[in-house]
Amino acid sequence: MFKSETSIRVRYSETDRMGYVYYGNYAAYYEVGRVEALRALQMSYREMEDSGIMLPVLNYNIKYYKPAFYDDLLFIHTCIPEMPSTRIKFLYKMYNADAVLLNEGETTLVFVNTKTGKPCQAPSNFIDKLKPYFNL
Repeated sequence: MFKSETSIRVRYSETDRMGYVYYGNYAAYYEVGRVEALRALQMSYREMEDSGIMLPVLNYNIKYYKPAFYDDLLFIHTCIPEMPSTRIKFLYKMYNADAVLLNEGETTLVFVNTKTGKPCQAPSNFIDKLKPYFNL
């Protein structure tokens, strides 16, 4: 299992009139966690796209426990729990600076060949970077 952590600070524009982070912004926060997890593996969306592979989101789920507020420092724990094939799953746990679990979620993305528009296998160089984190 591969794990990564990144942080983000809540901006005023991301909150609603109650001062809570608007629920729709959590998907963007998870994207930050996902992008930084790939970066920690020495990969990037840009590299994959430049090589002819897109990663559209197939599924997104979240469970909310507590709200985040303006200026909170959030910690996004991102995990790749299994080796990808044509799909890759990411699990997330988001905490505030007091280590309170705010929410947890999951996304599934599909590796898609940009020329054919059809699902394809995860790139071999990406698989090679993940192998050390799994007992294969």
